[in-house]
Amino acid sequence: MKTRALRRTALLAAVATTSALVLAGCTAGDGDAGGNADGDASGGATLTLATFNDMGYSDELLAEFTEETGIEVVHNKAATSNDARANFFQKLGKGGLGDVEAVEVDWFTEMMQYSDLVVPVPDDLKGRWLDWKEAAATDAAGNLVAYGTDAGPQAVCYRQDLFEAAGLPTDREAVAELFPTWDAFFQVGADYVAKTGTPFIDSANSVLQGLVNQLEFAYEEPDGTIIAADNPEIRAAYDTVIDQAVPIAAYPGQWSEDWYASMAGGEFAAMLCPPWMQGIIAGEAPDVTGWDVANAFPEGGGNWGGSYLVVPADGDNIEAAQQLADWLTSPETQIKAFVNAGTLPSQVDAQDSPDLTGFVNEYFNDAPTGQIGIDRANAITVSTYKGQDYFKYHDALQNAITRVFDGLDDKETAWQTWLTEISGF
Repeated sequence: MKTRALRRTALLAAVATTSALVLAGCTAGDGDAGGNADGDASGGATLTLATFNDMGYSDELLAEFTEETGIEVVHNKAATSNDARANFFQKLGKGGLGDVEAVEVDWFTEMMQYSDLVVPVPDDLKGRWLDWKEAAATDAAGNLVAYGTDAGPQAVCYRQDLFEAAGLPTDREAVAELFPTWDAFFQVGADYVAKTGTPFIDSANSVLQGLVNQLEFAYEEPDGTIIAADNPEIRAAYDTVIDQAVPIAAYPGQWSEDWYASMAGGEFAAMLCPPWMQGIIAGEAPDVTGWDVANAFPEGGGNWGGSYLVVPADGDNIEAAQQLADWLTSPETQIKAFVNAGTLPSQVDAQDSPDLTGFVNEYFNDAPTGQIGIDRANAITVSTYKGQDYFKYHDALQNAITRVFDGLDDKETAWQTWLTEISGF
């Protein structure tokens, strides 16, 4: 999940609990916002929950927790995942973090180096999550140290109206058949651009994300070997993005003001779309009626995103914080978060629930987004190894693509600059 605080998404959440919610920027060191040292899990504490993007934890949902427990929650949203990461590592073990902190999958392995600085998950919660989700959060000592929130199996979101105008099928089953492979995806995109004169997909770097998340190893290997510069699969992904994705993309990357606005403006026709992206689309384009979701992804499947919650060990309200993290990642609460923002639960019981499997999303033309998410998760055959420096390598490669898109570098110059940059990591 990589985004800033969502303007219109934030408006969708009624500000019914303004006494418990404040603007981003408060930390655990800011008086009561960081927690009441006299409070405990029986009520009376004030906790900070630090997240990014829209994880589905609306004001109303947090008010339910307060009503049940008497514990107030101050919800801080970082502007981007990058900002959350910078704040997290700057303060981890030094004080000043929230009582409960969200950690994104792209820098989760980096966090696991410091697993002794967060509080282990109680043993009685083990088994709540999908095996791979739980395994990634288990340290060398066998401690489960993070509470899984969502998973990010990718589908394709598309504009029915724009597809129809370009002579493409609009029925989601027929659209799904358009994208069996990346070659097919790029051909559809190229034909769309040739016919309409407008971009097909939102961003070039979203394609890089999709390609990299289908590799077993990208920049590092589990034994610590750095393969970034020499991995032919990374060079192939880069070449593919520059040669085939850049010509059909509206933007180099996501999360800019123009990118947000373009979801409603019809500037592009399709997006590579993990479940959590659906909440962003609906929040940014609430009056658009053409968005739908196809149960497909080039080459089968891929996972983008999916986060965790951790409880910093130096917090003032550890017991209450564990209670909040437990409650937020319970199957029942994560289904509510899914309804709010499309964040597909990573809990075993949630994925078997008819509340998820039978869910249809009115905004996306009544698409069965619950079942689509489960189907896309089942299509994933590779879980990309993301080592402690994955975020740095990947961010730098995205920047290289952006330079080419913006005309600042040619393809080879941008690649060589990336190689020079990563040699210093």
